[in-house]
Amino acid sequence: MNDISPLLDDPVPGLGHPDPAIRRLAVSLLAEAPEHIDGVTGLLSDPDPRVRAEAAEVLGGFGNEAVAPLRRAASTESHDVVVEAIAHAFGELADREAVPWLIALAGGDGPATVRETAVAALGAIGDEAALDVLLSLSRRAPPQVRRRCVVALTVFDGVEAEAAIREALSDRNPMVREAAEMAVGRPLE
Repeated sequence: MNDISPLLDDPVPGLGHPDPAIRRLAVSLLAEAPEHIDGVTGLLSDPDPRVRAEAAEVLGGFGNEAVAPLRRAASTESHDVVVEAIAHAFGELADREAVPWLIALAGGDGPATVRETAVAALGAIGDEAALDVLLSLSRRAPPQVRRRCVVALTVFDGVEAEAAIREALSDRNPMVREAAEMAVGRPLE
């Protein structure tokens, strides 16, 4: 990796650097600079998936202007690390229009880490359309996804969400049980 000192003063030139590690660093340094949304958005099509993922993560903090480019990226992206970053960004942005995509991702057969992130985003958004898939996954998904479902279900009111959380208290996996124990510390209906 080249000397990064100049990037600390002005990361924008690093967005076009030939080294993907420099591009990735430049994007991360712009996380608090939404005025550079165009430069960051351009990296959603970078050849390096780690750069695309970093761009998606950063865009998650840029507000509503980042939603459209993230949706375009979600419609074509297939690399797991990037899909996971886009899902996380949708949760950060509370993008209700991304809920169907996130539901498909959470209930799909992709890697558990991607599914877990989709579930977390659904919980962050809190759209009732996600309730059925969260209830189902809380009982039949891999442990880390079930654990995340318990947390996501805490944002929903109603007896179904409460029952699923209480059911998780006796899950066969200790991390799922722990999440449920923490969840029942909050008032349930």
